[in-house]
Amino acid sequence: MTDRAPFLIVETGHPVGSLKRYGRFPHWIRVAAGLAAREVAEVNAVRGEPLPAPDGVAGVIVTGSAAFVTDRAEWSERTAGWIREVVQEGTPLLGICYGHQLLAHALGGEVDYNPAGRESGTVFIDLHPPAFEDPIFAALPPRFPAQATHLQTVLRPPEGATVLARSEQDACHAFRWGEHAWGVQFHPEFATHHMRGYVRARADCLRNHGRCPRTVAREVSAAPQARQLLRRFVQHARGQHGIRAGAPRTDRG
Repeated sequence: MTDRAPFLIVETGHPVGSLKRYGRFPHWIRVAAGLAAREVAEVNAVRGEPLPAPDGVAGVIVTGSAAFVTDRAEWSERTAGWIREVVQEGTPLLGICYGHQLLAHALGGEVDYNPAGRESGTVFIDLHPPAFEDPIFAALPPRFPAQATHLQTVLRPPEGATVLARSEQDACHAFRWGEHAWGVQFHPEFATHHMRGYVRARADCLRNHGRCPRTVAREVSAAPQARQLLRRFVQHARGQHGIRAGAPRTDRG
């Protein structure tokens, strides 16, 4: 079988301690996306590992994190600059949770604490009309469940972005910038045991925001439609990589 271009997963954080036995975020994403280990390359941005040129990769996926974009950490700002270059060059990219917020920040949007407070558990995502013609959202129902856990959010999407989805607490749960860059605030890679683990880990914060952790945990349910997004992104990026690889080169002098 001919080797296919890998997907680059940029690691921006790690799971809460109680979930580390399930592996790191890149593993969760790879499994949910249906990718074999040989089809994935990883780089840990937090540890300062060099962010490679996207030449030769089919697409980029940026993970979630417990960090805050508003802290403007050196590694985060450096990653934001790299993301901006990658998407401006047309490489398909999907940012998840922190990755979603970092993509918005990199392109000039505004990220800060959600005025509605912590959003956690299985939430319902409502699509906006542009999503029905979007390459990775089009096959999804107008309303579907997804797993979410976050305090910060995209308050103002980047100029030129198309907002694709919202939830009761978050007006920008997904957006597309250009033709091949997406951010999703929810976690398509989370299974129910991941989500319940996060609810337990964030129990005190939930109480501080007027939520009952036991109720939130009890209401966690499967979110297969949200999970489909990862595989649809992979399919889209594979198709685009084939187009890019087959495009004739033009000399610039």
